[in-house]
Amino acid sequence: MKIIIKVLLLLLVNISLSNAELLKPNNSISPKEVVSIQLTGLKDNDREYKDSGIEQTWNFAHPNNKRVTGPLDNFKRMIKSDSYQMMINHLSHTITEIGSSDKWAQFEVIILDKNKIYHKFNWQVEKYTLEGTLKDCWMTTMVSSPIPLGSSI
Repeated sequence: MKIIIKVLLLLLVNISLSNAELLKPNNSISPKEVVSIQLTGLKDNDREYKDSGIEQTWNFAHPNNKRVTGPLDNFKRMIKSDSYQMMINHLSHTITEIGSSDKWAQFEVIILDKNKIYHKFNWQVEKYTLEGTLKDCWMTTMVSSPIPLGSSI
C-alpha cells in the first residue's frame, strides 16, 4: 500500500510539473521526493518557461541555503556556472539514500549530463523546524561540488 501511495504522489508531482505550476514545500513531501522534484525540474529546465527548473529547485532550498547563495538571480548564475551547469537539461539521474534521521537525510545523486558524462553529488535535506509556513518541510541545505565519474560510452 505504501508503494502505491508513493507512486501516486510521484505521478502527481510529475503532473503538477507539467501543468506550469511550480511545487512549493509542504510537510507531506518526503526527503527523497524533494530531491526528485528538484532534479526533475533541472532535467527539463525550460519546460514551462525559461529557467523554470532552476526556480523549482530554488523553491525547495532551505532558507539558510538561500542566505548563502543570495537571491534567485545569483542562484541562477551559480547553477549555470561551470560548477553545476551539468545539472541543467541532464539526461537522467539516480537518487540513493546514504543516511538519515528524523531531522536530516543525505543522498548520493548521480547525473548523466547531456554530453553523456556521469557526475556524482552528495545532496542533503533537512527538516525546517522554525514556526511559519515551512515548519516541518524538508528542504535542501547542501549540494556538494560534482565528482566526475567518466563517460557513458
